Amino acid sequence: MIKIMLSLALALFISPAMATDKGGRNPANLQLASVSAVVIDADSGEVLYKKYANMVKPIASLTKVMTAMVVLDAKLPLNETIRFSNDDRKAINYYHSRIRVDSELPRGEVLRLALMSSENLAAAALGRNYPGGLPAFVARMNAKARALGMKNTHFVDSSGLSGKNVSTAEDLAKLVAAAAKYREIATYSTTSIYTANFSRPRYRLDYVNTNPLVRYQRWDVAMSKTGYLDEAGRCLVMKTNVDGKELLIVMLDSFGKTSPMGDAGRIKRWLASGNGGTVASAAKDYQKRKIASHLASRATASIR
Repeated sequence: MIKIMLSLALALFISPAMATDKGGRNPANLQLASVSAVVIDADSGEVLYKKYANMVKPIASLTKVMTAMVVLDAKLPLNETIRFSNDDRKAINYYHSRIRVDSELPRGEVLRLALMSSENLAAAALGRNYPGGLPAFVARMNAKARALGMKNTHFVDSSGLSGKNVSTAEDLAKLVAAAAKYREIATYSTTSIYTANFSRPRYRLDYVNTNPLVRYQRWDVAMSKTGYLDEAGRCLVMKTNVDGKELLIVMLDSFGKTSPMGDAGRIKRWLASGNGGTVASAAKDYQKRKIASHLASRATASIR
């Protein structure tokens, strides 16, 4: 039974199960390096393209979009100073950060660093400084996900460093649509470069946006977030304007550091011409392995 399910999954991998769209474009012509993806017209809600859009996957630092929404929903003062602590470092398992313990920065600037540069210590500090601390913060993240109709999403931390933060491309499109309506998220997530001025002690750190399409202002992007973990692959979500059309784009588990940007270009080309280009054979092999592993896990779970 498991072998049959895997064979069906790999057969489906060859061509996404979706009919030709209203523009006459064939989804089978769009090849992506991302294992899971969705492209949605932000105004009409029409799904222009989807590929394993309901596959539950780790989402890495895409988590920080929900972190930002919870902070802003609480209407906590953005000019209030936050002090970074050893507890924050512990929360991210002492993952590298250039921010010094005991230094301070206004909450709004901490939020900017979490969104534009995916600063993990910043995301941890935002969660710890929420009323009730990190447990209350994570509970609120999950409550917000349910309120947005994100049925296959679950959070366990505010940074995304845990592989247990999971979602689907379909759910994340809902997150992006909601997040883009927050003025601060739109502004902070699309900041190209920024210098943060810390206090206690006083020092400065320069940051750049982790999305090159934003950093080099190559695209008209209204909201953006990248993510990466070994188990999540390269991830990218955006609300962007392509040829006058507002789009929600979600790409999960891309193969290779620059693959999400390559996929974005292929999506743009496909929308304009119906030709989506090609991806490297290594990326295709990577996707087959990931899909086979996912289906094997589901089959094993169903047998149990």
